[in-house]
Amino acid sequence: MELILLIIGALLVLFGFVGSFLPIVPGLPISLLGILIMQWTIAPFSSAFIWGWTLAIVLFSILDNFIPALTSQKTGGTRYGFWGSLLGMIFGIGFPPIGFVIGPLVGAFLGEIIGGQGQRQSLRAAWGSFLGFMVATGIKVIAALILCWHYGTELIQWVMSQF
Repeated sequence: MELILLIIGALLVLFGFVGSFLPIVPGLPISLLGILIMQWTIAPFSSAFIWGWTLAIVLFSILDNFIPALTSQKTGGTRYGFWGSLLGMIFGIGFPPIGFVIGPLVGAFLGEIIGGQGQRQSLRAAWGSFLGFMVATGIKVIAALILCWHYGTELIQWVMSQF
């Protein structure tokens, strides 16, 4: 039974890694579920590790939704671009996977246009939104890789201890 649970946990961690690239899939929470299955099965992690990663994943999930809008502001976007980016991201949910990339970009652009900015400034703010999306995705991918590494090393140690 332990082996079956560990295989399920490994699949969840791997699926979570793949999900870190896809905005519609909550990759990091899925990876954390795989880690928790391993914890409940063979208990290799400390409670500080589990709680630390739980808090980090909550933080990363929140930042994932706000970084594109915030980088839009940093590249000269206004609150219109900020809200346009957020609305574009929400609207993009209906058109996965391309909607997640294009939504914030188009939303920030249209928000800036509505706010009275010129096309050049609006495009700059939209580009900032896209860069923010890439940064947020990079953070999720790195965190998912770290969780995969921890799971893999603990799984190897457990397998070696069985012989």
